[in-house]
Amino acid sequence: MTLPDRSFAAFLFDMDGTLVNSLAVVDRVWRAWAARHGIAADPLMAALHGVRAIETIRRFAPAGVDAEAETEALTQAEIDDVDGLAEIAGAAAFLSLLPADRWALVTSAPRALALRRLAAAGMALPEVVITAEDVVHGKPAPDCFLAAAERLGVAIGDCLVWEDSLAGLAAADAAGAAAIAITEAHRGALDTPHPMRADYRGLDIQTDARGWLRLVDANRLPRHLPSEPSAGCRT
Repeated sequence: MTLPDRSFAAFLFDMDGTLVNSLAVVDRVWRAWAARHGIAADPLMAALHGVRAIETIRRFAPAGVDAEAETEALTQAEIDDVDGLAEIAGAAAFLSLLPADRWALVTSAPRALALRRLAAAGMALPEVVITAEDVVHGKPAPDCFLAAAERLGVAIGDCLVWEDSLAGLAAADAAGAAAIAITEAHRGALDTPHPMRADYRGLDIQTDARGWLRLVDANRLPRHLPSEPSAGCRT
């Protein structure tokens, strides 16, 4: 993969499939839910990634189902099940390179589930966390990424989004951010024009005088760059 030839004010990370491989957990919990309601599992599984649980339940649940109650119960089932959950290769080490005020977590998961999964994978939360409760419209709407950039005090056009789902990449596009796809948790090819990378191994970060971030191969030095002017920079 050719790395972006520019610096970014901040990185915005999705969680499931991007920082944490939760595929086994998601399969178990959602297939069990589908079986309880007599729903064909494969179309459900193909549609749910990157989307808030309540929106998937509203789309697939039989008539008369209480979507809010079902979402609460399903979320608790996911919180209780962390068997097989692990970081995407190199994710924790890569995050440790980033200044705390230069990245955010932007997930369609509820906050309680995000806390549980990151803890189970051995990762700390950043200062800025945007979860399902923080937006009215979930991915593929751009709201979550716009909210994260605003909280970080940067322009969304100066952000690089890290995603694994088509819904998340569409949200990044709609927001006006650059994006990169992580594919370790995918069983099939990801149909996207965005650059793709299996995981975070072999990546390093250079920072310029403003603290902006540039992706480089791990064996490249120095770690600090001269400042680059950008009309999108905020202070």
